[in-house]
Amino acid sequence: MFRVSFGNRIEKIALLAVTAFLAAGCEVGPNYKRPSVDTPANYRQALAPDVSASSPTPSIADEQWPGIFQDPVLQRLVRDALTNNFDIRIAAQRVLQAQAQVGITRSQQLPSISAGGDYSALQTATSPISDNSLNTPANAFASGGGPTASAAWNLDFWGLYRRQSEAARADLLASEWGQRAVRITLIQNVAEAYFDLRSLDAQLSITQNTVAARKDSLRLTQSLEKHGAGSLADVRQAEELYNAAQANLPELRRQITLQENAISILLGSNPGNIDRGLPIEEQPHPQQVPVGIPSQLLERRPDIQQAEAKLVAANARIGVARAQYFPQISLTSLGGAASSQLNSIFAGANSYWYAAGSISEPIFDGGRIRNNYRLSKAQEQETLLEYQKAIQNALKDVSNSLVSYQETRERREKESAQVTSAADAVRLARLRYAGGNTSYLEVLTTDTDLYNAQLQLAQAQQQEAASLVELYASLGGGWQ
Repeated sequence: MFRVSFGNRIEKIALLAVTAFLAAGCEVGPNYKRPSVDTPANYRQALAPDVSASSPTPSIADEQWPGIFQDPVLQRLVRDALTNNFDIRIAAQRVLQAQAQVGITRSQQLPSISAGGDYSALQTATSPISDNSLNTPANAFASGGGPTASAAWNLDFWGLYRRQSEAARADLLASEWGQRAVRITLIQNVAEAYFDLRSLDAQLSITQNTVAARKDSLRLTQSLEKHGAGSLADVRQAEELYNAAQANLPELRRQITLQENAISILLGSNPGNIDRGLPIEEQPHPQQVPVGIPSQLLERRPDIQQAEAKLVAANARIGVARAQYFPQISLTSLGGAASSQLNSIFAGANSYWYAAGSISEPIFDGGRIRNNYRLSKAQEQETLLEYQKAIQNALKDVSNSLVSYQETRERREKESAQVTSAADAVRLARLRYAGGNTSYLEVLTTDTDLYNAQLQLAQAQQQEAASLVELYASLGGGWQ
């Protein structure tokens, strides 16, 4: 440590006032203001009654994800993914990196202080010849040294470092919103993959039941042909149906394994078996889906918030570039003590100090500062366009998912009615064939129609469930 003494109190007060004024300074560059955005009053294809900004209704995105995905097994899978998924963990590390960067940038606003010390001693060897004419002793000893301290401070008079800190904090916020966006995407991917798996399970079960039913039909045709009541053509047609259904089993088992592997990776684990919960046809689907108003997306969608945080950072960097036009002011000081005797190093007579200030103003740099300023403004305009684009994409996502949920639900209802009719047609055709009132061609046709309708129904159920997931994610639900 070192101290500086002043001649009188007035000098001390004047120096403190000047230092405080220089430290406060000002901030050049524009202050951030959220851009005005033209959002529609309501979403296209909204499934709930219209709402207004003065009396907004709750949105499905306000629900926590366990309230949307009520399958207990799916809930457990999502929790495991949120804990162990590598993308989530990578995003968390990016947040930690941004936090550290804020600290690094913030440190530039503060003075740097360092301290040290040295001590040395020297003793000469005894000389065999003493030159008294030079008055030099035959044996000499010398020592000296002491502690030192120094300080340096680049005054942030024009807000250069404060704007850099503002940009770093905005980058940190962007990384946090990016982590939340990863969270939404992960929940969406796990739910969609799980519904795909349950749909494939349903298709496998349908195919296995169809194989069993067609095997019974094959035995019937063989028995009728053996007793002269049927033809060999009927037997061959029954064999064709039976083999066609069996051929689908390996492909479905392959797809199920691939889907289980994909879910395992989302869970952050090695490929393995995945537990099952509710069948695909029992997954809950609300009839009315409140979506709120489009302006709520600006606060709820993490990707929009991330884009705005990047816009804040780009705006702050304009101030950083602008500050380069102005003089840079710095203060330095040095102090310490020196003595040839250790016991007198800290004596007042042996202390010393030095203080200085400097100012530098750019005169010619080949256009570097000017072009850096232009670059920062162009980058800010690009980021503004990215922000506006993110809002439009969000509106498109919500509209697409709304129409998808509406139309896939209607398709699922039609497919369900078709399966009911096709199943009754198969039952009647088999009774007519067993009674000898029709050919096996009618059984073949109705059976094929039923099998295809059942597979399409399982796919429609999966699409309806997936469209609800997409709607929930597009509204920004799942990160709270």
